[in-house]
Amino acid sequence: MSEATSERTAQAPRIEEIVARRVERRLPRQLRGVLSLEDFEPAARRHLPRPVYAYVAGATESGASFLANREDFAALRFVPRSLAGHTERDQRRTIFGEEYAHPFGIAPMGLSALAAYDGDVVLARAAQAARIPAIMSASSLTALERVAREGGSRWFQAYLPGDDARVEGMVDRVAAAGYQTLVVTVDVPTNGNREHNVRNGFDAPMKPSLRLAWQGLTHPAWSIGTALRTLVKHGMPHFENIDVSRGPPIVSRDVVRSMRGREGLAWRHIELIRRRWSGKLVLKGILGAADTRLAREAGVDGVIVSNHGGRQLDGAISSVQALPDVIPEAGGMTVMLDCGVRRGTDVLKALALGADFVFVGRPFLFAAAIAGEAGVTHAIDTLGAEVDRNMTLLGIRSLSELTSEFVREHNLAAAGGRAPSRAGADVGEARSAPPAGSV
Repeated sequence: MSEATSERTAQAPRIEEIVARRVERRLPRQLRGVLSLEDFEPAARRHLPRPVYAYVAGATESGASFLANREDFAALRFVPRSLAGHTERDQRRTIFGEEYAHPFGIAPMGLSALAAYDGDVVLARAAQAARIPAIMSASSLTALERVAREGGSRWFQAYLPGDDARVEGMVDRVAAAGYQTLVVTVDVPTNGNREHNVRNGFDAPMKPSLRLAWQGLTHPAWSIGTALRTLVKHGMPHFENIDVSRGPPIVSRDVVRSMRGREGLAWRHIELIRRRWSGKLVLKGILGAADTRLAREAGVDGVIVSNHGGRQLDGAISSVQALPDVIPEAGGMTVMLDCGVRRGTDVLKALALGADFVFVGRPFLFAAAIAGEAGVTHAIDTLGAEVDRNMTLLGIRSLSELTSEFVREHNLAAAGGRAPSRAGADVGEARSAPPAGSV
């Protein structure tokens, strides 16, 4: 084996090595039956109180955009190459000058520490150990400075109001903490109509009730291992990063008031951020050619094509459907994607259509909820193994070989079928059952 091949194998472990590592690690009992990212969700649904699960898993209104994220991935079919003769695969990916072991990272997720003990730090640590990026969420319950210090996080996602002074102050705070990539979410001028939260008893602020107390009693592992442990070690959780100063506690009536003003965010604020922020600047929530062009003209370094996992505008097109509109207008910008990615095949389809990188959200948080850092590591290994296996089956050695020639669109409606989706069943069930994980 050549020196170059040895280095490649060490940098990007093959599926056989990942499987062997799973055996050596002796997976915790909670993870032994988890064979795919989709397997984390039913386990988390049993573990988490209904209101918390509903918040993490749900979409808005009828769930049309959430379903589209999965259906549109399923409508893409592969055209593999045969007899390629590759005995090694390299799934490393370089974006913004940083090389990562896999072509995927962890998307930002609010209230992670409510679903998993110290969730923000756990996600960041597991990502750093696996050499993939994890984006810290503005609506988290852990100070961004601590996640940078203890988790090694270098990507921060911000919800910003249309107020110059507050925008500048937040940009300066993120820079002072050592973050290198600032991700500004642009598709939340107001919160989407999340009826499932109301139906399942999730409120912001959280309000003590008999229903909530019963959920705590019937989910003791979460109540003791996450809620009580958090209160004892860290005190009452606060929204730590929605503004320059510490935000209100999750039980405060000021929660809603503290998040107002986002509808005033405009393109001139992006230009203001660009002048003040010296790191990489990314806009998350782009779905069309016009906004891609404006982002490029504003000096943005990259965009994340996203419909917020179906949690904002119900009926918005899926992320993967938006890629053909975004790619031609991107110019030199890095194009990333989130929403609907559940399999290694989804990762490869997005890359074949021109995405440089993808992010995955809910499965990683479900993994953290049921098994902490070990769960997230298992999720990363599982998805990485799928990418490696499917590269072999496609007949490619490197991700750079992927082009649109490897995929074809299949018309599900004409074929009389629809995409398989755990969420599809949930949306059609009783109102009390939220749809499955979104981003």
